[in-house]
Amino acid sequence: MAQVTFTEEDMLANHLGELVDACVAEHGDKPSVSCVLPTGHHHTLTFGDVGRMSDAVAAYLREDLGLKPGDVVAVQCPNTLAYPVLAFGILKAGLVATNVNPLYTTDETNHQLKDSKAKVWFVIDVFGDRIRQSIEGTSVERVYTLSLVDLFPALPRKLLGFALKYVKKAVPPLNAPTAGTLSSVLKAGQKHLTRGLDVASYRRGKGADEVAIFQYTGGTTGRSKGAELTHGNVVGNISQANKRNDIEREDGECMMLILPLYHVYALAVGMLNSMYTGVHVVLVPVPRPLSNLKPVFEKFNITVMPGVNTLYLGLLHEEWFVKNPPTTLKFCFSGAAPLQPATADKWEKLTGAAIYEGYGLTEGTCVVSSMPFNMPPKRGTCGIPIPGTEIRIVDEDENELPIGQPGELWVRGPQIMRGYLNNPEATAETITKDGWLKTGDIGVMDDEGYLSIVDRKKDMVIVSGFNVYPTDVEDVLTRFAPVAEAAVVGAPDDESGEKVVAYIVRGDAALTEEAVISHCREHLTGYKVPKTIRFVDELPKSPVGKVLRRELRDMARAEATAS
Repeated sequence: MAQVTFTEEDMLANHLGELVDACVAEHGDKPSVSCVLPTGHHHTLTFGDVGRMSDAVAAYLREDLGLKPGDVVAVQCPNTLAYPVLAFGILKAGLVATNVNPLYTTDETNHQLKDSKAKVWFVIDVFGDRIRQSIEGTSVERVYTLSLVDLFPALPRKLLGFALKYVKKAVPPLNAPTAGTLSSVLKAGQKHLTRGLDVASYRRGKGADEVAIFQYTGGTTGRSKGAELTHGNVVGNISQANKRNDIEREDGECMMLILPLYHVYALAVGMLNSMYTGVHVVLVPVPRPLSNLKPVFEKFNITVMPGVNTLYLGLLHEEWFVKNPPTTLKFCFSGAAPLQPATADKWEKLTGAAIYEGYGLTEGTCVVSSMPFNMPPKRGTCGIPIPGTEIRIVDEDENELPIGQPGELWVRGPQIMRGYLNNPEATAETITKDGWLKTGDIGVMDDEGYLSIVDRKKDMVIVSGFNVYPTDVEDVLTRFAPVAEAAVVGAPDDESGEKVVAYIVRGDAALTEEAVISHCREHLTGYKVPKTIRFVDELPKSPVGKVLRRELRDMARAEATAS
């Protein structure tokens, strides 16, 4: 398939603040973002609301706090109305945003605040009892608390308490002084706007190579690292994705965004790209249990839905969803982890909407490859490289491999990060001198130009010298009806060097180990058949929904060593 060209003229803007302002000017009073509580109560902001409020945030940060270009502001919050207002305000102010996982422990939060040198921290109030420990030894000078219902109309106290029970804890007493709330920030910032302050002045003279976000990796190999993403990286990636799928959007398009905004997939593809295309985004701050999504489908005609394999698979096991599936879905996307063909087939059969898979990574801002919308998705692949993206498949000696042979995927394009913050050694190991990003993923390209991600390089299991890719085995397992979920890892084995271990969540309580092995033997060559089966109540997952194979691998290795 011929690659689509991408030039500087295809860039939608030079700066993210400029992009947001253009979206606000074009879409004005249209609904931009809503937030739905587990109770079903919701509130909506227009594009104009988001524009005015983010301007007020920018004015406050620069005028009242005296922050300078390049200073860092951290946000630690679930998907609330406050999130886009703060994120866009930080970017408009010419500052650097760093998004902190709201499920981080105190130590993990402290690491990111310290490493990023954040001066200001906006944090959800349910973590108020962690503030003092989280900022110890950091550069944080001011802390502001956020609420699950920020920017909602006043809610009865009883209802608010009912809503908060879904986050599994009440708001604790703060254990450190705070400088204010979002409400106080907006009130103070608005005074500057009333006096005629032009927030656009903060970005004038700033180039696309200015850092916009310190986006921290998931920390799958030790301490998480901060990827330095520039305005050009993020705007470029949104521009690339839109050139790939230049489709006419109808009025009333509505996206459910369950993926957390602290993750670049949700912030770039979900929020920022949706603003550009005029899509109304419905945020879900408390997505678990999945029954919390029921009021979203009841109150909004969801047409667009980004997700991950575990989200789609989970909904397929929800009785309320299966009995009354949405009929308005048009575009479903999957990323962040491989989409299992069995999940995609069942989803399309139930909802009538195909899932378009893509591939990306934090170090590549977000999207590297995606499915074209003008043709049916090619199952088992994650599409073709988006415009302006080059890829190479290399062997262990970094020699380029021919079509059809799996090897490590290297990527080059305008979306590749500047480097890892405070970590030149890791940067040099990951990005070559001529700009190629070594992804650490095992990929293969077919003769039509479609890319498939076979697995993570470090997840591959070597059984008696043969390569076993966990996703291959997982796909076979999840096609077996009594299996709800499955994850595969390797563990040491005296005979074969490594063995395949499968962790399975039963969909049928009567499922046995013998039945699983028998099914695998029908569909897999001998060395790929799991040698050990472990039934578990649930698989460990990240907030984005990725199965944490590292945790399972540690369990499997500990068990193998003990025996």
